[in-house]
Amino acid sequence: MIIDCHGHYTTTPPGVGAWREAQKSAVERDPTFVGTKGVIDVSDDEIRESLESAQLSFQRDRGTDLTLFSPRASWMAHHVGNEHTSRFWTEHQNEMIRRVCDLYPENFAPVAQLPQSPGVAIDQSVRELDRCVSEMGFVGCNVNPDPSGGFWDGPPLSDRYWWPLWERLVELDVPAMIHVSASNNDNFFTTGSHYLGADTTAFMQALSTGFLKDFPGLRFVIPHGGGAVPYHWGRFKGMAEDNGWDLAELLEHIYFDTCVYHQAGVDLLLRVVPIDNVVFASEMVGAVRGRDPETGNYYDDTRIYVDRAGLTESEKAQVFEQNARRIYPRLQV
Repeated sequence: MIIDCHGHYTTTPPGVGAWREAQKSAVERDPTFVGTKGVIDVSDDEIRESLESAQLSFQRDRGTDLTLFSPRASWMAHHVGNEHTSRFWTEHQNEMIRRVCDLYPENFAPVAQLPQSPGVAIDQSVRELDRCVSEMGFVGCNVNPDPSGGFWDGPPLSDRYWWPLWERLVELDVPAMIHVSASNNDNFFTTGSHYLGADTTAFMQALSTGFLKDFPGLRFVIPHGGGAVPYHWGRFKGMAEDNGWDLAELLEHIYFDTCVYHQAGVDLLLRVVPIDNVVFASEMVGAVRGRDPETGNYYDDTRIYVDRAGLTESEKAQVFEQNARRIYPRLQV
């Protein structure tokens, strides 16, 4: 079985975006606007139509079996509005993911977003995590290390601010994918520099503080191949040795996905990072949707790169399935 641990609902029916635009317009007029959760009027047939020609078609064509599916990352936009804005939007997004997984239980497993408004206590996110995991059967969540949208003016991941969330993740035995949202800072292009910089920043915060050792069982998946980490593995390994940071202990908590869109990048990832810490993913349908003119393949058809990376059959089984099952123990497939 091939499990893709990183997929987003980027093809939602128009009614979802229309609800969000109306909400954003209201808070632009009045930043204190609360409103009500209301209803997003989208039918099951609309959901099916949005997936059949996209994610489901790609699954069939590329030979993958199950996608861990979460709301569109760039739409989380925690910097928009206030805590009520994020709460209502997040609940709708997670409920939409649950509907997708109910319609296609063999193709998708649900992963939640959290309502992480800047400056708001993490308790609201803990409550939504509980609702999604305990009541709706979600297997993981996405955590935004920078809810400000590119200004990084909140506490680092090692700060006690985050501890209630880390403690609850351990209690529920679910992992967090470290995933920022849209950049609100013109210096950072969302899917190019902001995403990859955040991946690297989160890893460095964990390495330099060692805070993960205080949460046995806490697991982070760092997407997009770990940002700059594998490419500069010698730098991070050397800094760890110079400063007495425990890289080996950190790797008991951190995993890297294979959302790297060329063969050389995946080859490098699989050479320098222990095979136990690499998990298959494609980000389908995500930042890059076209074909590589040099190969004719879709850039995000990452199965091809793993298949051609020279792994043994046992190693491929780890990357494609076994590591995901270990990281996401609530998977029932």
